[in-house]
Amino acid sequence: MSAPEQTPVTAYIALGANLGDPQATILKAVNDLALIHGVSLVKCSSLYQTAPLDAGGPDYVNAVVELQTILTAPALLAQLQALEQAAGRQRPFRNAPRTLDLDLLTYGDARIQSEALTIPHPRMGERAFVLVPLAEIAPQAVSAAQLLAVQSQCIKRL
Repeated sequence: MSAPEQTPVTAYIALGANLGDPQATILKAVNDLALIHGVSLVKCSSLYQTAPLDAGGPDYVNAVVELQTILTAPALLAQLQALEQAAGRQRPFRNAPRTLDLDLLTYGDARIQSEALTIPHPRMGERAFVLVPLAEIAPQAVSAAQLLAVQSQCIKRL
């Protein structure tokens, strides 16, 4: 008897980096995401340059990807954190500059509230560097009101 097939879930991941070579880091991370067992890369937004929000340091390079996955949300988060660690991510303080930041924005229509994971991402609606690339690849996921609310934040497509 074979195991039942799992139905893939659509997940959106925000990528950001502002240390080292952030553009190369983001492109490598997109490739690395596609190599995770149980994950298929569906779409990747353009790369965007943004000033740090509530933080210091150099400008960020940001993007958003759409994945199909059979991993659970916690298992996907663990894979994202492993990629961050492999890229040299350190967390000396909140909003510190980073070599790579991978945020699980949504996981299907799940609502998750735990110590380790909150889905949808609690601050995604406040950030142009999330909403603009997300709207590029999934316009149905972002409202005009959300984009209007972040229009004062500087963001430039690379």
